[in-house]
Amino acid sequence: MATLQALRFAIPLAIACGIASLKTHAAELRAGVARVEITDRAAGPVHDPSYVKALVLRDSEKTVALITLDVVAIGGIGPIRNDYLDTVRKRLSQELGILPTHVLINASHCHSAVRSDAASLTVDAVKQAVQQLTPVWVGAGRGSEDSIQENRRIQLKDGSETDVRRAYSMPFDSDVASMGPIDPEIGLLRLDRTDGTPLVAVYNFACHPIQGMPTGGNTADFPGVASRVIEENLGTGVTALFIQGCAGDINPAHYKAVHQPHDAEPLGNSLGLSVLRGYRTIHTTQDTTLRVVNQIVSVPLAQDTTQRIAKLELEQEKLVQSLAGTSLTFKTFLPLYIQHRVSGEFPQSFASRYLHEKQLGRSDLSHLDAENQANLNAYLTNIHTMERLTRLQVNLALLRMHQRDHLSSGKKTLDAEIVGLRVGSFVLVTFPGELTVEIGLAIKKRARGPHTFVAGYTNGYLYYLPTEAQRRNTGYAQEDCDTLVAPEWRALFDEQIDVVLAQLTDGL
Repeated sequence: MATLQALRFAIPLAIACGIASLKTHAAELRAGVARVEITDRAAGPVHDPSYVKALVLRDSEKTVALITLDVVAIGGIGPIRNDYLDTVRKRLSQELGILPTHVLINASHCHSAVRSDAASLTVDAVKQAVQQLTPVWVGAGRGSEDSIQENRRIQLKDGSETDVRRAYSMPFDSDVASMGPIDPEIGLLRLDRTDGTPLVAVYNFACHPIQGMPTGGNTADFPGVASRVIEENLGTGVTALFIQGCAGDINPAHYKAVHQPHDAEPLGNSLGLSVLRGYRTIHTTQDTTLRVVNQIVSVPLAQDTTQRIAKLELEQEKLVQSLAGTSLTFKTFLPLYIQHRVSGEFPQSFASRYLHEKQLGRSDLSHLDAENQANLNAYLTNIHTMERLTRLQVNLALLRMHQRDHLSSGKKTLDAEIVGLRVGSFVLVTFPGELTVEIGLAIKKRARGPHTFVAGYTNGYLYYLPTEAQRRNTGYAQEDCDTLVAPEWRALFDEQIDVVLAQLTDGL
């Protein structure tokens, strides 16, 4: 948290610089963009490269660096070290004079392996972008894509919620009541050179990039594919930057499919084409508005982890005790189950045989059917219990991990950084965690201005950030357990987000 402490002193200056007049004295906005490959090619087979991309924006008063990384997170988990953000900001300040508060780094959240010198490569990308600075015109807009994502949270009929993970099984279909929402909106920022040729396409979208490729090779997942589609269609000299949105509970579509290889290519193609449709409707103007606002919010840490662990342990013990023996094994269960599903009224033989027994005053097959059905029901109940145990044990392990690694420190709060960026009418607010989609949708609904968008996974990593209702979920979805925050974190977050948005959108 060294950077956050330094930011407490830098923020007043940043706000003073960031909320300057709508038109700069020089009436010119310049932008430069560059990319550097960061793939760790020693980590195994590579399907497609991973990049750090840097967009540098400069007016007469300030320079801003918007950086994207094809990685899972900025510190916390994955290959990016916890000191990465501090290192990059310090070097950019010393070597280029860019204020730490004017540096935004967003992780796509793909699970690629990247080089250990990613911090130096990031600085290299920014330096290259600075060397390419050119006057630009600005436009903002939006696109839509609703075919490649789905909400991973499932509301059950008992009032609880679970989620869709490869780490554990799905609930029974008969227990499912409804699904959570998605956000199909694509937030778009278009920067053109003054001759009208496109320079940059920034696109903000909410979905976990965890589909992977059929080869299993290292990949930037669907954002890498989408960016390639955009760049190839817009022509040489254009760079596409993906900004991950509020994807905490958003999976790629058909995430649990088992009859086809996991393949991010179709998802990326669809997203890329949807970005292009929206991008081509945007008209750029000589709008020189460039604002940056930083706000530190003290997020309340969970104080109920011990109680939650105890409750799950008690439920775990009850589930184990509920397992009951049956005369069936999987070898006998499966064919018997199929028999009863194919012909529930006459599973053992043809109807004529049952009628023959009835004429003789006998019911041997019917009695056998009843006994078998009872054993099938018991076996199915055990399977259901086992599946609930797998979900419970994953979430119990997460609670124990956070109790051990973070929450046992005795701290009551954790400082986190909200960053707001405005370029023309394009407004982006960011937070360093996995915000769930409802939070992003609510921010957009409250926001003033036509083009306000939200990003998680920026300038740090605070694990999952569920809504208050999700955090209190008795079903213990993973987002509700793989979290550091107390339920009341959301109210404080929303209050500070609205402060930042008010400063960004003044004049819109």
